[in-house]
Amino acid sequence: MAHKTITSIDVGSSKITTIISSIEDGQSPSVIGVCSYPSKGIKKGVVVNIDDATNAISESVMAAERMAGITVSDVCVSINGELVTSLNNKGVIAVSGSEITIDDTFRAIENARTLSLPDNLNPIHIIPREFVVDNQGGIKYPIGMSGSRLEVETHIITAPNSYWQNIKKCVEQLGLNVADVVFTGWASSLAVLTDTEKELGVTLLDIGAGTTSITIFEEGAIIYSSVIPLGGVNITSDIAIGLQVSLEDAEKIKVNVGDLFENKKKAERTDSDSTPALLRKIEEESPKKSKGDEVDLALLNIPSKKVSKEMLNSIIEARCEEIFEMAIDNVKKAGFKIAMPAGIVLTGGSSLLKDLSKSAQEVFGVASRVGYPSGLGGMIEEISDPSFSCVQGIIKHELEGDIDSDSTTIKGGGSFFKKIVEWLKSLLP
Repeated sequence: MAHKTITSIDVGSSKITTIISSIEDGQSPSVIGVCSYPSKGIKKGVVVNIDDATNAISESVMAAERMAGITVSDVCVSINGELVTSLNNKGVIAVSGSEITIDDTFRAIENARTLSLPDNLNPIHIIPREFVVDNQGGIKYPIGMSGSRLEVETHIITAPNSYWQNIKKCVEQLGLNVADVVFTGWASSLAVLTDTEKELGVTLLDIGAGTTSITIFEEGAIIYSSVIPLGGVNITSDIAIGLQVSLEDAEKIKVNVGDLFENKKKAERTDSDSTPALLRKIEEESPKKSKGDEVDLALLNIPSKKVSKEMLNSIIEARCEEIFEMAIDNVKKAGFKIAMPAGIVLTGGSSLLKDLSKSAQEVFGVASRVGYPSGLGGMIEEISDPSFSCVQGIIKHELEGDIDSDSTTIKGGGSFFKKIVEWLKSLLP
């Protein structure tokens, strides 16, 4: 039975996560090594210090290797950043024979990528959305069909050359080879979204520490990708400023805000049960602010600090609404709509904020849910929450394959012809 390993690295602004997975033919990938290490040298999704980023990646990879008991040589890394953009382009060719072949399909995709891009931009993904044979649209797998004219609608995701060159340099300094670079939003969509959501139309917001990646699907195909430079770090900063605490304490408060409120509610119920009815009535009628309006930060080992529950809520909600409004403006300027029929799916570490999906539903006016990654087996207990959607999605991306930016290979390994057939079949609903 064929056996191989795939190593994925999510280069995030708050943590560097490495997963080593083992793949057997006909089985789901099994995680055999995993490590999350605090991120250094990365800001808003991009490398800002080569040495610090290299050291952080090294620590993450080596710890995952120790757990897996193997040494890896090829890795697949995420790419993100405010200047990641996308466009949709069409490729048209005349079919060479009576039937459409793999070569015809590839030539059509090559034609679609023949477009004028600024010198500093590099296409990192060329994703076929739909094929059209002699004006008949909606075709996902054209090979073997009869026709004389083949068109393909593609979604092209681009990033500045400096983004992936700097990531590549960090990885190669460790003696590793970058086998693939995957956009964070695209990777997360593979791990989180269902086929039904993609077919109906859905928007995925991957809210990380430094950025929020936007990915929109319609009729089963991706139509828009982008990034906005706001994320969980901004919420942390707002809490630090508003409550006059350190950034470390602000991060504790943000991560544990749900537990803070829940513990307070439990305390209130306990006090209420032991309070005589008359005293409870006096407290209820008192014009003074009730204790329930405050949370005690001593629960998080932050001494001598009680804060208004309403104030803390307003700080978090204001920044979250700003992120959502910026996403709306970003998509609107590109000529798309963000409120899709299947709603909004939130993922990424910051999606775990208390009541965030409820807030999203109010802002966007459509259903909202928090998306958890799925599809991997093995040691997944540590990587089951939304902050690991991207790193899990990279593994799934490598299994499905993608057109490489140099136009000579199919990402994910294997021979060219075998992988292109597998890749095109993966597009079938």
